[in-house]
Amino acid sequence: MPLHLSDLLARPDLGLSASYDVPPRLLARTIEAATVSDLPAPGKWLQGGELLMTIGLLLPEEPAACRAYVRDVAEGGAACLALGLGQGLPYQEAPEPLVTAAEEAGLPLLTVPDEVPFIAVTKAVFDARAEEQRALLQRAFATQRRLTAAATGDGLRPMLAEWTAATGVGAAVFDPLGRLLSAGGPAHRTPLAQAQDLIERVAARGLRGSASSTAAGQQLEVQPLGARRLRGLLLLTGRPDDAARSVVPGLVSLLSLELERRHLRDEPERRRRSALLSELLADEDPAAGRARDILRSVGLTAERVRGVVVAAGGGAGGRTASAAPDAGAADGAAQEMAADLALAMPGGLVRVVDGAPGAVIEAVVGEDLDIRDVLARFAPRCPAGIGPATAPEAVRVSLRQATGLLAVSRSSGEPTEARQSQASRLLLDLGDRRTLHGYADTVLGPLDLADNGEELIATLTAWLETGGAWDATSRRLGVHRHTVRNRLDKAMDLTGRRLDDPDDRFDLWLATRIRRGGASATGADGRPAAPPPGR
Repeated sequence: MPLHLSDLLARPDLGLSASYDVPPRLLARTIEAATVSDLPAPGKWLQGGELLMTIGLLLPEEPAACRAYVRDVAEGGAACLALGLGQGLPYQEAPEPLVTAAEEAGLPLLTVPDEVPFIAVTKAVFDARAEEQRALLQRAFATQRRLTAAATGDGLRPMLAEWTAATGVGAAVFDPLGRLLSAGGPAHRTPLAQAQDLIERVAARGLRGSASSTAAGQQLEVQPLGARRLRGLLLLTGRPDDAARSVVPGLVSLLSLELERRHLRDEPERRRRSALLSELLADEDPAAGRARDILRSVGLTAERVRGVVVAAGGGAGGRTASAAPDAGAADGAAQEMAADLALAMPGGLVRVVDGAPGAVIEAVVGEDLDIRDVLARFAPRCPAGIGPATAPEAVRVSLRQATGLLAVSRSSGEPTEARQSQASRLLLDLGDRRTLHGYADTVLGPLDLADNGEELIATLTAWLETGGAWDATSRRLGVHRHTVRNRLDKAMDLTGRRLDDPDDRFDLWLATRIRRGGASATGADGRPAAPPPGR
């Protein structure tokens, strides 16, 4: 317990007396230290909370000067002023001007009897402070032992419950997406909206720092949890005292170990879902029912899904796999990133595959997922391609298009999505042949996978080059115009494009021109050699 002024007055061995009727609120002041000074203006030498003792050698006797002296002591932060009395000392009792000035300033004034040396008061104060520190450490050790014992139990809740019981401070653990995993007390009664911003700010920094704020009169504090990667977040609701504060690092460590253990425990399930994704993608023409059954088995019930591909080696400015000093470490980093993405993507259909120049992560997600937000949080600065939304049985095509967009993403420095309205302009401005061919593969990839893909691409090319003239296309190809229409309808179904959409038609025109190769696709300045029909 802290040492209060009333505790010193209650000790008979010190014989301290109050010079006036000190109010209880002043007697409750905490004494942090004891010091001696006979300076006429000692305030600037104080730190706050002191019991300042003096024999009054230079104490002024005029009321105005006494008030100035007392004001200096009070403004310096002293908790109390004590005047030493005795034979051979300036005062045998507290002078009236000093008593009056102290009472007016609200500064407790004590007297120390002749038989009690100042050193005895000083030792009493520091002995009490040392006992307070010993008690604080004992409480901290006891709380730490309770937490360690609870850590041998099952899950997060035993530790959180022990923490709250020992400290009175609410605690809750959230996953990296801000979803509640467990709570151990009053924390679950805190409106999540008040803490959500704080949780998101800490999550965005990963393991690099904590944050605190006040909401609805409560102190909120968020600490990141995890060893090498962010596994969760600890929310403390309340103001920990000194003993509890000293145990917070231990609580963070124990919760981090529990989350790491949970991460390892979930590895078999991640492997199972990775195998399911491989099974889904292994069949070039899966039955619609079979594809939907696989997705539903992991809780992914979206009517339309899209493929996502992430290059785990980092962005354009990052180090490539060939420069990596440890291929095993790079693979481990890819697996860790895949685990993070699996946590954030409903269904968790994620796998790591070997690619060039390094490992890539493939995933299948629902059409409604804000995939850009997920990538910004768990795969920042990594090249990423986002395929178009398709039926579950056609997700293999969406993944192929996403793979083709990786080259574009490396050049642009941000995730690239199929059918982005600015994609064509970006490619023309870049003027890089490898990037352009990657883009053509993205647009025409679904046709490449079709049984009569070459025939469909040739028909599409002829129709675009004749300005969308059905009869001219029919004559050029030597087929009936109904055959041309049927082929183009099939091509649009496979690519997810529309011939009556100017942006889609421009993209298709650019892709077919790139496929024809040479300088015909672009001019010397990287611009198209001729405008596409309908633009």
